Amino acid sequence: MSSQLPPPAMALFGTSADPPTIGHQAILAGLGQRYPMVATWASDNPLKHHGAPLAVRRQLLQVVVDGLKARMPQGRRLELRQDFSSRRALDSVQAARACFPTARLLFVVGVDLLPQIPDWYKASELLRSCCLAVIPRHNGPPPEPAMARLQAAGAQLEVLPLHIPPVASSQVRQRPDPALVPEELLPMLVSRRLYGFTGHAARQSPKET
Repeated sequence: MSSQLPPPAMALFGTSADPPTIGHQAILAGLGQRYPMVATWASDNPLKHHGAPLAVRRQLLQVVVDGLKARMPQGRRLELRQDFSSRRALDSVQAARACFPTARLLFVVGVDLLPQIPDWYKASELLRSCCLAVIPRHNGPPPEPAMARLQAAGAQLEVLPLHIPPVASSQVRQRPDPALVPEELLPMLVSRRLYGFTGHAARQSPKET
């Protein structure tokens, strides 16, 4: 009987982080509890107009990562790997593979993205190179049809049992509510007046009432 250990799992979570929300924070915390290695990065989404430059969004995501590393025992598993950032998922997976050749890579996606994946750049090669770790959306559509299509195309999928607050970055961009972003982000958001945050908005935070 072989005593060889299975390869370590590494979760890969790229996000626009435009801005990071308590939803992003919950995803990273959940991944850190589930996997021995978690890499995250800020990325440009070619289908979106972003509210802040990539360099700024990377700084915001770093603040969230640092906050989790300081507060939770599993925080040491989290790393910001901006060198994995790309507009193409396959490029990010290949960059991770080059750095961690023996790891079992899981590319983290929201369930709402599953129907789009067959149209992504070199989708078949992407599906061969990693497992898709699927984050369910609160009250979202059932993922079974899209998952079945991807599995028929050779995809490996793992649905993550994570409960994520139903918050989207677009909500924050439309209305700068401090309750929707991690507390450690507020000083930077206010000082740089990012996404409409001001000192008055911070003072009105529901977290303090």
